[in-house]
Amino acid sequence: MANCNICPHNCEGDAVCGKPQYGEVSSVAVDPIEKKPLYRFHPGRPILSIGGFGCNLRCPFCQNHDIAMGRGKRQGRRFSPKEIVAMAKDVPDNIGVAYTYNEPVISYDFVYDCARAVKDAGMGNVLVTNGFINREPLEALLPYVDAMNIDLKGFSEEFYKKLGGSLQPVKDTIAAASGRCHVEVTTLVIPGENESHVELIAEWLSRIDADIPYHISRFFPRHEYADRAPTSVEEVFRLCEVAGRYLRWVFAGNV
Repeated sequence: MANCNICPHNCEGDAVCGKPQYGEVSSVAVDPIEKKPLYRFHPGRPILSIGGFGCNLRCPFCQNHDIAMGRGKRQGRRFSPKEIVAMAKDVPDNIGVAYTYNEPVISYDFVYDCARAVKDAGMGNVLVTNGFINREPLEALLPYVDAMNIDLKGFSEEFYKKLGGSLQPVKDTIAAASGRCHVEVTTLVIPGENESHVELIAEWLSRIDADIPYHISRFFPRHEYADRAPTSVEEVFRLCEVAGRYLRWVFAGNV
């Protein structure tokens, strides 16, 4: 059996992500674009948002662990790209389609086919992703992507190892996507875990483009970190001030 080449796990056989079926969808909603979060991409407009099942990381603080981590009975249905386009056309003033809620790159073939069909219909595509994808499939998808919000969860290989991934591929994704589509970056700040990474991230992003919007998001107890304290609002705003020394657009999230 050939290895899957979509993400750096390069799995063979039992895939880390749980191998979602083509077109398998867990969630469909119409969201404001700011919920992705994208604050500087068509603000005030709605977007059809779809999600599937599974993820190629194993974050103990996952906010959507019910669909991203569950390997039990899946209560969803399957859609074709044609059906996704039809739903998107029915939404008044719609930007297009956002692939979100779980990790979209693990449903690569479906997302790719949808993105092409959505683009052909004159609408846009938004990818909300952890950025843990190999360069070749990313390059093939980018021509059909109008905006991305990429989670940069920390800024050390040690931190990413705890999440079942690695940092460098995510950095590579941000660097490759910047300038090719609209990019915003999010870091969920977890007390005692990654506060010190924020300044390093902001400085690094500024070397790519100081206009990249950066979202510093407040952690709430979830999943395996359900016994942790939430990030204080004061800490989120303090870190926004720190990041603002390097970046033009810094936003506080979940406050």
